[in-house]
Amino acid sequence: MRRFSGWMAVVGMVACSSPGSGAQTVQTDSAPSPRRVPAAAASPAVAPLQTDAAGRAWVDSTLARLTLRQKVAQLVFPWVSGRGPDADAPEMQRMLVSVSRDEVGGFIISTGSPAATAAKLNAAQARAALPLLIVSDLETGPGVRLTPGGTRMPPAMAFGAAGDTALAREAGRITGLEARAVGIQMTLGPILDVNGNPRNPIINVRSFGEAPDAVARLSSAWVAGARQGGLLTVGKHYPGHGDTHADSHVGLASIDADMARLQRVELVPFRAAIHAGMDGVLAGHIAALGVEGPNAPPASQSPRLVQQLLRGEMNFRGIVFTDALNMQGATQGISVTEASIRSLLAGADALLQPPEHARVISGIVAAVEAGRIPRARIDEAARRVLTAKAAAGLHRSARVDPAAVEAATGARANVAVADSVAAKSITLVRDRGGLIPVARGARVLHVTYTSRATGPAGSVLQRALAAGTAGSEHVRVGASTPVSTFTSLTARAAEADIVIVSVAVVPVQYQGLGLAGGFGAWVQSLAASGRKVIVVSLGSPYLLDAFPAVPAYMLAWDVGQSAEGAAARALLGTAGTPGHLPVSLPPHHRIGEGIVRPR
Repeated sequence: MRRFSGWMAVVGMVACSSPGSGAQTVQTDSAPSPRRVPAAAASPAVAPLQTDAAGRAWVDSTLARLTLRQKVAQLVFPWVSGRGPDADAPEMQRMLVSVSRDEVGGFIISTGSPAATAAKLNAAQARAALPLLIVSDLETGPGVRLTPGGTRMPPAMAFGAAGDTALAREAGRITGLEARAVGIQMTLGPILDVNGNPRNPIINVRSFGEAPDAVARLSSAWVAGARQGGLLTVGKHYPGHGDTHADSHVGLASIDADMARLQRVELVPFRAAIHAGMDGVLAGHIAALGVEGPNAPPASQSPRLVQQLLRGEMNFRGIVFTDALNMQGATQGISVTEASIRSLLAGADALLQPPEHARVISGIVAAVEAGRIPRARIDEAARRVLTAKAAAGLHRSARVDPAAVEAATGARANVAVADSVAAKSITLVRDRGGLIPVARGARVLHVTYTSRATGPAGSVLQRALAAGTAGSEHVRVGASTPVSTFTSLTARAAEADIVIVSVAVVPVQYQGLGLAGGFGAWVQSLAASGRKVIVVSLGSPYLLDAFPAVPAYMLAWDVGQSAEGAAARALLGTAGTPGHLPVSLPPHHRIGEGIVRPR
């Protein structure tokens, strides 16, 4: 972050200057900023984990009859796929063993169709002595997990570019309705990270942006919408993953910020979301070096960050999850059981995705019996898990109606909201020479980059270009594309009226983030030679360092029908470009810039 501190000075500006090339209208979101929530303890406007008298009574009576081992088991949330009960019989059997023998508190569920997910979760709930709390990562809407069939939303940074809190709230509501329809009661979201580091390898478009107040406003709206849809929310990655240089899936990430900086930047969205009634916080495997020194533990294992800061100064009363305990950032030189014990001692309540969870449960029980973990700490954590279940209404009913699943997921009205976000987020960063809109009679060479030169990215855009121009040749390239191919493409570019380059670079766990091979240099050389080149990013906005000479640069934020369809309409002039940069692109463009063109 320090490297880009000069650019951060413009965060929160109402208007920013033009990059100095071409006539540009620059606008930013003019909606009011959220009311500042003080750094000191403050009562939330909406309490987390709300339940009624019957729910509270159920929590009390249930906790009173659980053994120590059963209480510990309630804190554990293994991973399962969303495949149906018959699609993977061995996995289903393992899941049922976790339910009936291990008595886990719930599961984190991954990808499967809505019907398969509902069937699997109903079967597990039918076997459980206590209702299971089902959580899932639904960052880009229910369709990211409920596939095919659920509604897929654009990533958070697209909402930042659109700047529309009403759309953020509606996206949260839709996510809640579709998730609850299949038996998911809690989501590990929204992302509250302030993405101030363009080189961050894992957050990127998952963040709403780099302006703390804008991230706070949009994420709080999403929390409110999710609550309206019946979904519990767990914001992440505390105390902030936006200014890190490492992916915590592969190692311990760290932030250098001191406490004053954390209060001013990283914690702003967390305070706002807590004030808005967020139910949980996910503590990341992130070492706060500027607060706890060079030997700082991960936040997920830090009493200072969880007990003193989050519970104490920030007055958070909801549930605290660890990030996944199969991530290497959690287990630097220690076992998963030891990481789990340290997390509980730090103040975490729920242990996410620990490998060999039965062994972890036994290890925690042994630590309690040896006096290392106070029994009161286990009781406190188990009470919060049970309270989350009651807040989701699981003490009344845990199973869903399978006949209602299809109508409740992927409805046309829900997809229309995703389309609206995509359309409002299209950001024309630069257009030197007025290349957009592309003339209908133009001959187009369309080149799509993905790391492996495969996949659907660019397909929707290509179909629209082929239909809306005199002809569009489509070529896929990737990290291993040979130089000879780029040499051939240079010759073909000379025969085209315009070259459109679509680039799909998105953050993926355990993988790097960026361009590889000869692609970036080829685009730069093509633009430097005077060719008419339009780059459309279908993911990360931070690509201009690779080809700063490109005359036109548009951000669509995502792949697929909604984003690529919106980009195509903007390219062909049948739709406008209303978006603004929610992040800076140093040294090229400032936060808030965007060439706004009406339809």
